[in-house]
Amino acid sequence: MKIFRNIIILLILFYSLAFSQIVKKDSLQKNVNSLQELRDQLDDYFNDQNFSNAIWGVMVKSLKTGEILYKRNADKLFIPASNIKLFTSAAALLILGSKYKYQTDLFANGILLRGTLKGDLIIQGSGDPTISNRFVEGSVTKIFEDWADTLKAKGIFEITGNIYGDDSFFDNSDYGRGWLLDYESNWYAAPTSALSFNNNVIQIVIEPTQVNFPAKVYTVPNTDFESLVSSVFTKDQTQESNINIRKINGTNILQINGIISVNDKPIIKQISVSNPARYFLTVLKETFERKGIIIRGRIGILSEDKIKIENDNLIPLYSHFSVQMKYILKEMNKNSNNFYAEQILRTIGLEENDFGSIENGVDACIKYFNQMGINMDNLVMADGSGLSRLNLVTPRQIVNLLTYMYKNENFESFFDSLPIAGVDGTLIDRMQKTVAENNVRAKPGYIDNVSALSGYLKTINGEPLVFSIIVNNFLTPPVLANYIQDSVCQRIINFSRN
Repeated sequence: MKIFRNIIILLILFYSLAFSQIVKKDSLQKNVNSLQELRDQLDDYFNDQNFSNAIWGVMVKSLKTGEILYKRNADKLFIPASNIKLFTSAAALLILGSKYKYQTDLFANGILLRGTLKGDLIIQGSGDPTISNRFVEGSVTKIFEDWADTLKAKGIFEITGNIYGDDSFFDNSDYGRGWLLDYESNWYAAPTSALSFNNNVIQIVIEPTQVNFPAKVYTVPNTDFESLVSSVFTKDQTQESNINIRKINGTNILQINGIISVNDKPIIKQISVSNPARYFLTVLKETFERKGIIIRGRIGILSEDKIKIENDNLIPLYSHFSVQMKYILKEMNKNSNNFYAEQILRTIGLEENDFGSIENGVDACIKYFNQMGINMDNLVMADGSGLSRLNLVTPRQIVNLLTYMYKNENFESFFDSLPIAGVDGTLIDRMQKTVAENNVRAKPGYIDNVSALSGYLKTINGEPLVFSIIVNNFLTPPVLANYIQDSVCQRIINFSRN
């Protein structure tokens, strides 16, 4: 079915290229010397019959002269999808700074005596999204392994009490405002928490064994946090693999069923976890025990157990720092990491308003967006990632933001975080072997019936331009929206002033 569906999409694409009003591909290489000619040709793209029921919002502006080269519904509100990450990124750099680092602290609540912590270990989180192997070499638990080594180097080989997590710096809403219930358990919609591990997802690995025997099913990391109930069987090579995973509501039980072909490579599925702080602590405790630290007690969360800790009694053991914000933003924008975006928005709220919530994060952003010439009374920022369909922005607002950042001291970090056409991130497969390759730096965005592309490019004469292209309410395959956006970028690049 998947192959058949892909063939249909390709046929639709080729039909569109042959019979729509889109200008022929070979004309993309011709220089456009008249501004009116450029505008007429861009109109041809956006009048494509495949999008007759959709609405395009576009603005293209010269960063050299300030001239608006093209606009179409530039002041209408659109759902921006992941283009909202441009706002999250800009706010993070302006408010937190490119060198900002997250800090996670380990404390002893007790006394240290001859290799034993007689008391509890406290882990206080501040929302670090990078506690995984994203920025370190090794297994997914490498950071926890390093923490264990640090405690042993301090002479701690046994903890008689419990391991408590303090996740009080963030709210417990978990998900973004306006997220669909369909997103639940999907890796791209992982919940947020001040204590987060491995993007708050767990990998389910299914490997074939012998024909008609149960498949091998396990998790990465290796943890008891999720209980697996598997009825997946290995079938001969004539049968196509088909795996379904369902989480039983309100539990950590995953039901896995289906078949896997005997000659297939291992199938990896990623599932978001419930109660990320408890996931963090569970894997931490398991890692410490594998590293030889004896844990006599259990794990717990201070707020859930209603335990109050006197800070004056705590003994600092270790502070873990993340990489700098500029590197975190690279991961967020190049790979469109929704989890990172949601953590960052709450971090902005924590640093500016003393508590990490969406509301506090957005409130902190307002004064900075107003400085950019963005009227916040005519914009809705419902989350940091763009998954919410409640987000509403105009192409002009995006262009104003990009223009402001172009002149800002943080521009290098902002620009470096964006995907490069044909080179990396979510643009790696787009605009390859065209004039736009390694030229366009932009953030794509996609959710159902929404496609966006906004960023920077240079014309063949080296004139820097900023652009925003958004389409809402389309029913054609997303690849057609991408084609128009990419073709428009190529056409704009070939614009040459007389």
